[in-house]
Amino acid sequence: MTGPLDPAAPPPAPLLVVVDGANVVGSRPDGWWRDRKGAAERLRDRLAGEGLPGHPGPVEIVLVVEGAARGVASVPGVRVESAPGSGDDRIVELTAEHAGRPRLVVSADRELRRRVTALGAEVTGPRTVLP
Repeated sequence: MTGPLDPAAPPPAPLLVVVDGANVVGSRPDGWWRDRKGAAERLRDRLAGEGLPGHPGPVEIVLVVEGAARGVASVPGVRVESAPGSGDDRIVELTAEHAGRPRLVVSADRELRRRVTALGAEVTGPRTVLP
């Protein structure tokens, strides 16, 4: 029988952190609208360098981008998903696909937060990943 203390048991899946790129980037009036792709790349690089501040354990970070930010490449530590349509819909899909593991969605969008908490995910705002 395998269990939490059984060395043959697979390790638990790390926290899945799904970041609403458009919402997080748009939370700061720093001129992001002039270069949406560049702003998404800066966010990706910050996430790759800092992970999830205040969270000591392993995390899997997925940055969801849409619109003019599509095409941002993944880097070690951050997988980038270019949403074919609505970024919010892709975030909900990712959250649903990973039921059964801890999930945290980073967004201030009230409707998106409602949708993902209905799927059992936790939510936090953009300040979690931005200073």
